[in-house]
Amino acid sequence: MKKRALITGVTGQDGSYLAELLLEKEYEVFGMVRRASTENFARIEHLRDRVNLVQGDLLDANSLEQALKVAQPDEVYNLAAQSFVPTSWQQPILTGEFTALGVARLLEAMRNVCPNARFYQASSSEMFGKVREVPQCETTPFYPRSPYGVAKAFGHYITVNLRESYGLHASSGILFNHESPRRGLEFVTRKITRAAAAIALGLQKQLELGNLDARRDWGFAGDYVEAMWLMLQQDHPGDYVVATGETHSVKEFVDAAFACVNLDPEGYVRIRADLIRPAEVDLLVGDPGKAKHELGWTPTITFTGLVEMMVRADYDNLLRENRPQKRLTGALRPVTLERANQAAVR
Repeated sequence: MKKRALITGVTGQDGSYLAELLLEKEYEVFGMVRRASTENFARIEHLRDRVNLVQGDLLDANSLEQALKVAQPDEVYNLAAQSFVPTSWQQPILTGEFTALGVARLLEAMRNVCPNARFYQASSSEMFGKVREVPQCETTPFYPRSPYGVAKAFGHYITVNLRESYGLHASSGILFNHESPRRGLEFVTRKITRAAAAIALGLQKQLELGNLDARRDWGFAGDYVEAMWLMLQQDHPGDYVVATGETHSVKEFVDAAFACVNLDPEGYVRIRADLIRPAEVDLLVGDPGKAKHELGWTPTITFTGLVEMMVRADYDNLLRENRPQKRLTGALRPVTLERANQAAVR
């Protein structure tokens, strides 16, 4: 009999990769979506005939119970949230409702409908914020520096609390930054890779950014969803840092992206003070030792391979959309590109 899984946030970057992974493992997959006047299913369009979509909203407890009753899941993956850090300053209360209280609503709904189901909570490295130690691991104290980070910390701790109070098989993945060609255009990594491709094609003149010195631990989203699945296969629930253990600056990301198209970013990048966060997170780098030891998980895509994968995808998409005459030649390292292409279609 097939296992059944419910994914909230199935239309997002992580949700789409996770749905692919679970389908490969022959799960019956249910994806929870909010009712909206416009639908954006682009990331799962190739899966639409294989994923059962159910309506639900993290703001509405009754809808969550109904979605769970329809799906009757063995596993629940909570990937839905207001996940864009800059927006959390503009809409801190809404961010709290979705990203913090939404977790509590979903866990309470599970207790009522399917208390034996296993639960995954998408926690975030943004909870570490003004870091207390380097690198960050599961026991590093949190010091969030944005409403988003604060909300994620609540979601993390309510998961721990209900696990310890009611014996739920509830795990949290403290995921560090993870990217892919499916990353939203509002995120800085995708903004960079798309700009590099567009500038190379003569479709854009410059790239506007904030703090180039901020350092992050960047990995491939397709690798990280495997860690989510592995957590729910363990006999006992727990919390795991999922990261590469390497850190790179935004400037390094820019340099790597522009190198893919044989351009020097110096003449194209403009710094805008209004794009700098009110409270910056300067350095994030994770220690994935527990995930490697207990889950047997390890990342497969390098930093350079990830950047190349994203630039290539953006370049090819822009090429199809605009059909200019220029072609990308010799910019990407063949071995890394081959691995990146394989990962992009996982």
